[in-house]
Amino acid sequence: MSFTIYPAIDMRGGKCVRLKQGDYSQETVYGDSPFDMAKSFAEDGAEWIHMVDLDGAKDGRRINDRFVIEAAQKLGAKVQIGGGIRSEEDILHYLDNGVDRVIIGSLAVSETDLVKQWLRKFGSRMAIGLDAKDGFVATHGWLETSSLRAVDLGKELADAGAETFIFTDIATDGMLSGPNIQAVAELALATGKRVIASGGVSSLEDIREIKRHEQAGVSGAIVGKAIYTGQFTVREALKEAGR
Repeated sequence: MSFTIYPAIDMRGGKCVRLKQGDYSQETVYGDSPFDMAKSFAEDGAEWIHMVDLDGAKDGRRINDRFVIEAAQKLGAKVQIGGGIRSEEDILHYLDNGVDRVIIGSLAVSETDLVKQWLRKFGSRMAIGLDAKDGFVATHGWLETSSLRAVDLGKELADAGAETFIFTDIATDGMLSGPNIQAVAELALATGKRVIASGGVSSLEDIREIKRHEQAGVSGAIVGKAIYTGQFTVREALKEAGR
């Protein structure tokens, strides 16, 4: 296992944005071109780029997919995408056009049996995004919170074949307040699978702290706002991760 840094590009209206705690009314625009941002991350040495279609997550359909596919086809980095993926057609649309991994979020809660079928079919090319608020899974662009505990759903889907989870604590996302490392490590230990930490990374020290749980199964960190606001560079994050 190697620890991976995933620079993040959240897309809304064709622009690169960041939200505070998933709140669509608290948006900051950091760039006009998702592809140019992805290109800069790849040029800085990122092996993976994490992209999120915020419009798609909210509306339940692919909206910013052209930027994802352009990055996947033209850059040397691998791309994973979440947001607005609601059908097998959506999954194939990305995987057949060069995207390395798709992330399933809301459907893992509302259509668990269907997602289990997809896990059997697509295996490691699918990740499960567990976005949690106070330990419970949030869905539909974080606009709704379910009664399902993230750890319980994680264990169920791990048993069905999920190999990679992305865990986001909504309370920390976009706040530069530090990640909820304990919750990430708990999910990794409970599932026995790879878990990528997301939300709240604000310093190189945060990356060091997350990486300390690598043996437990914490395999990487998604970093967004800290890069955009100059807390550290992609190159510095990669160096901290030992890349």
